[in-house]
Amino acid sequence: MATSTYKSFLMKGTGTGSSVTYTKLVDIRDYPDLQGEPETIDITTLSDGMFHNIPGIYSGERRAFTANYDKEDYQTIKALEGTTQKMAVWFGGTVAADGTVTPTGSDGKFTFDAMIDIRVLGGGVNEARTMEIGVSPTSDIVFSTGT
Repeated sequence: MATSTYKSFLMKGTGTGSSVTYTKLVDIRDYPDLQGEPETIDITTLSDGMFHNIPGIYSGERRAFTANYDKEDYQTIKALEGTTQKMAVWFGGTVAADGTVTPTGSDGKFTFDAMIDIRVLGGGVNEARTMEIGVSPTSDIVFSTGT
């Protein structure tokens, strides 16, 4: 069954080992592809009539999340630059009677360590100010069922 992107969250972890707890870092407007594509390794020989490849390692490139610009959120994330953080993207949450959305990760959690950077994006007439949170994984992105 398909699910909506509604209730998708960028999370930051604190703690170590099995006692890491995650809190929402900032409300995001979008999220990038979470798994990279595997590189290909050329195994073509001079006897081959066409190129032959095998899968290599997966790309660990920087991933960009867009969020609405907020001065306090910007300062919080800016203070994290240059450090490795425990990060996650959680799918699924609950909605309280007052409309407050709480992340649960009930539709899946993708956890990893990463370096963070932030930049304010350009804007035009009648647009919301936005910022981009760059996340450069320093570990594998690991999926869990969220239960």
